[in-house]
Amino acid sequence: MSPADKWFCIVNPHAGAGRCGKLAPRRLERIRSAGLNPEVRHTRAPGDATAFAREAWAQGYRKFISMGGDGTSFEIINGLFPAAGEEAPVLAAIPLGTGNSFLRDFGPADDGWALRALLTGREQPVDVIETQHDKGTLHFINIFSIGFVADVGDLTNKRFKFLGEAGYVAGVVSCVASLHPRPLPFTVDGGALDSAPLTFLSINNSRFTGGKMMMAPNANPSDGTFDVIRAGAMERMSLLATFPKIFRGTHFSNPALSQQQAKEIRFMIQDPLPAMVDGEVVTLRPLGMKVLPAALHIRVA
Repeated sequence: MSPADKWFCIVNPHAGAGRCGKLAPRRLERIRSAGLNPEVRHTRAPGDATAFAREAWAQGYRKFISMGGDGTSFEIINGLFPAAGEEAPVLAAIPLGTGNSFLRDFGPADDGWALRALLTGREQPVDVIETQHDKGTLHFINIFSIGFVADVGDLTNKRFKFLGEAGYVAGVVSCVASLHPRPLPFTVDGGALDSAPLTFLSINNSRFTGGKMMMAPNANPSDGTFDVIRAGAMERMSLLATFPKIFRGTHFSNPALSQQQAKEIRFMIQDPLPAMVDGEVVTLRPLGMKVLPAALHIRVA
């Protein structure tokens, strides 16, 4: 059997505060008992999943299993792109991490559903967002946020990861005390420059973040666009009052929040800053983003 006909599985045993490491052996046993015999690699440090995926693609593998959380899939995506070009890889995600946000657009995002999708499901083409920044290029499939949302992601990863989805809520409450809107100048699809102070700016390929927070209720990861969520300057009490509504996707009742669909965004930000990308926090200076339509196929039940 050639690599193109086999699955390549990358396991992040540290995902979900170690939950993945405990559950992965039984999930792999079920996969093998169903007749699949994937090549398996276990990560030990950040960046391993990217290196494994890049090497596997070069060896001819085209079907990948991400066993971990959104961050594990993010690393795999960045191992596959831009090398994949117009040849869309297949990704099946077994959600054993903290938030597991991306899969919620397609189903309940539990590992039982995901295993059924892998073994008997269909392939759903989805868009990939290519991001140019001062250090190079990265790709994502879920969300890219700067400002308050990135501050929350950074604090959650450092202090509250062990709480699972509740850690994101703890991060929000903790970060409100240091809320400071700031200019994050950008243009959308070649339009006018927006340089007003913002609480945060979020570019969304799919609806959810932080588990069940419906940041972009109208986003569709297969429509060839991303959703730009703009949060203007907000007072602390206004933000706290608005925050619970994000779980229902009704937070746009606050006039400081707006949403629009786009195919391209350009940034005029002068200095590097923290950005929350698919659950991971990185420091960079974003330059621009564009949609790669249907560049990836996701296994869904």
